[in-house]
Amino acid sequence: MISVLVVDDQAMVRGGFAALLSAQDDIEVVGDAADGRDAVGLSRRLHPDVVLMDVRMPVMDGLEAARQLLDPPRGVEHRPRVLMLTTFDVDDYVYEALRAGASGFLLKDAPPADLVAAVRVVAAGDALLAPSVTRRLIEQFARARPAARPRATSLNALTAREVEVLELIARGLSNGEIAERLVLAEQTVKTYVGRIFSKLGLRDRAQAVVFAYETGVVNAGTA
Repeated sequence: MISVLVVDDQAMVRGGFAALLSAQDDIEVVGDAADGRDAVGLSRRLHPDVVLMDVRMPVMDGLEAARQLLDPPRGVEHRPRVLMLTTFDVDDYVYEALRAGASGFLLKDAPPADLVAAVRVVAAGDALLAPSVTRRLIEQFARARPAARPRATSLNALTAREVEVLELIARGLSNGEIAERLVLAEQTVKTYVGRIFSKLGLRDRAQAVVFAYETGVVNAGTA
């Protein structure tokens, strides 16, 4: 059973999302919050698998709440998966949330089936790269922010094949698509992906995409 905390400052939105998710046999909504501060407190008490987090909220916005949940203080072990809810007018916040470790984002007007699928994907430990939309966001901010590339030296730990796989991850390809492109078994690609995450200290594909753009593995203009 996937446990979910729903966070949005609009009561009707919270209620709608909670009702939709609770209707699924494999999802349980364990709580809801109207702002980021309450979300952090509830998450640390209820230990949800996934926090469905709005970006713009009073008291504490979703970005700061995501940072606190994904980089908890010493002694707090629980780190939920965070799925951001957004609209195009807050793209900057979404980019920063991905950098902080959020597992992806979903547009607030997405079809109900997409929301349910997104929660399942994130709970399973993957990132919701909603492929083209997330790529566009990261490309936009990679162009707007020339990378200082402080972590570029970490690439030295990767083999040439691993860099190749990282580039394809950043272009939004699934493991199956990468396997087809490189003529490899899908399990082999999965092994490469695991090694890349381990060597670079990345949590999931969302962080891998951001890392690839910021270190120049992929140039935004050619993605």
